[in-house]
This record gives sequence, structure tokens and C-alpha cells, in this order.
Amino acid sequence: MQIIRNESRASTRGPADWFTGSVRIDPLVSTPEPARVSGACVTFEPGARTAWHTHPLGQSLIVLSGLGWVQREGSPKEEIRPGDVVWFDPGEKHWHGATDKAAMTHIAIQERLDGKAVEWLEHVSDVQYMS
Repeated sequence: MQIIRNESRASTRGPADWFTGSVRIDPLVSTPEPARVSGACVTFEPGARTAWHTHPLGQSLIVLSGLGWVQREGSPKEEIRPGDVVWFDPGEKHWHGATDKAAMTHIAIQERLDGKAVEWLEHVSDVQYMS
């Protein structure tokens, strides 16, 4: 058994290569091999969002607070609210973040395949975000 104390996990700012706007990442879990799950609590300020990306084994989002948007490639964006759970299939190109007027916090859970949990792609343009 291992207990990882809250104060040992520092919050970080979401890197500009992966996010648009102000994003805070609070790490929750990163398991040692052979386990492969990882998870974080991610807070998006209004207007903030991820870049387009995929996950080799899929991703679950659990919305904790606020109001957000999610979109998979080729489909319209959808609104997400506290208590909603979103599943993205393995390899599904998508983005997620806050709406333009409200912040949003979710827990993101994904698994690593060959040590990689995500492939970051191009940024979501302002036109894509608002349409």
C-alpha cells in the first residue's frame, strides 16, 4: 500500500502547447507498471480548452463543477454539467474545456499504452470553439 499525501502533489499550469487559456492541473494518480491508469483534476477558466487530442485507450471525464463543452471530430460540440460523465473511444479525436462564460472542473482518467496516455494535436481555433 502507498499513501500519496495531498501536499506532495503540486498544481501546475496547463502547458500552452496543449491548452488555450488559463488551465490548472492537479495530479491525482499515476500508477506504476504494470498498472497504467493516470488521472488529474483539471480546472479551465472561461474560454480555456484543450487542443485537439486522442488517447490510445480512451478517456473518461467526470464533471465536478461549472459548465463546459466537449466535441469529437465531425460532430457538434455538446454542453457538459456537474455529474456528467463523458467517454471518448480509443483514438477518437476530441477536445474539452470551459464555456466562453463559465469555468469548468473535471477529473480526467486515462490509461497509458507503451508509456503514452495522450497524443496532442493542433489547437482548437476560436472559430471552432465558438461554433
